[in-house]
Amino acid sequence: MPIKAMFLLAFVAAVAGCATVPPLVPDSEPRGGEPAAALPPASLPPGLREEIAFVALSLLGKPYAPAGMSPETGFDCSGLVAYVFRQASRVSLPRNTFDQARAGAAVPVAALEPGDLVFYNTQARDFSHVGIYLGESRFIHAPSSGGVVRIENMRTLYWSSRFNGARRIAAAAY
Repeated sequence: MPIKAMFLLAFVAAVAGCATVPPLVPDSEPRGGEPAAALPPASLPPGLREEIAFVALSLLGKPYAPAGMSPETGFDCSGLVAYVFRQASRVSLPRNTFDQARAGAAVPVAALEPGDLVFYNTQARDFSHVGIYLGESRFIHAPSSGGVVRIENMRTLYWSSRFNGARRIAAAAY
C-alpha cells in the first residue's frame, strides 16, 4: 500500500472517532435551486480521490488570506479548492465559489466521496463557501479571517444548517 494511502487511511480513522452523530440535514437535496442528480456522476479515476485528500491535508494549518491562492500567502476557501485540484490533478477550477459550484455535477449527500466539493451559505447567499469532502462527514476548508485551513464535521448544527449541496467534478475533466 503506498505511503500516501496509508497516511490518508490512518488520518481518516483518527478523525472519525467513535461518536455517533445525527443524520446530516438536508438528506440529499442541495439548496440553491438545483435538484440533486438521481444518480451520482462518474467517480474519479483510481487514486485521484486519495491524491486530492492528501494534498488538501498537507495544507492543514495554513493561514486564511482574502483572495489567497498559495501555501506561501495563505488561502481563502475557493483558492484552497482551486490550488488542491491544480496540484493533485492539474485541473484548473474557476476561482470563485459560485463558478466552482457550476463546474461540477450535483451529488446527493448519501453518495459523497472524498474529493467532492461541499458548498455552504455563510454570507447570506447560496454557494458562498466551499470545502473538500474527506469522508466520514468531514471536510477541509479555509474558514475566515484569523483562521487556518482545518477540518470540520458537516453534521454540526452550524454547517448542516448552512449546507447548499455538493458537486462532483466530472471524471471526463481528467
